[in-house]
Amino acid sequence: MKKILFVFLSFTSVINAQNKPHQNYSPIPSNYWNTSKTLTQEGAMALLFKANELSDTSNKKIALAILDAAGNLMLLSVGDGVGPHNATAAQRKAFTALSTKTSTLQLSRKAAANPDTINLNSIPELLLLGGGVPIVINNTFLGSIGVAGGGGPEQDHELATQIITILTN
Repeated sequence: MKKILFVFLSFTSVINAQNKPHQNYSPIPSNYWNTSKTLTQEGAMALLFKANELSDTSNKKIALAILDAAGNLMLLSVGDGVGPHNATAAQRKAFTALSTKTSTLQLSRKAAANPDTINLNSIPELLLLGGGVPIVINNTFLGSIGVAGGGGPEQDHELATQIITILTN
């Protein structure tokens, strides 16, 4: 009986302590946080379906990587017969586009033209090769996409850009 009474009193103390406001409580100002928007799983699937449609139309099998705004891998798809290196390339292209908020084709060209940034290609996670594109809708950065295996950097970039149009139409 003593154990039951002790547990009951302990539980009641915890409940009462939780209901009392902290004496030094001050709410966090709203400019200290924000609600970030990101690509949803449904959006990632829509991108995959568009990628498959374009891949069939162009007769190109590709690897596709989609990241959300926080850099989490949402989707990785590798077409039949696509080399395994393309999966890694697609992920790195998507990561590069995400972290720089720039298409990898544009970043590659800028880095090659500027001696101060040419060494960007030495950062292991970055891949300065066309095919990575940030996903920006209504000036809101939602994530990124990486395409590899479409025939070359310019073709990968074009496919990635076309795939993203499904989100704006």
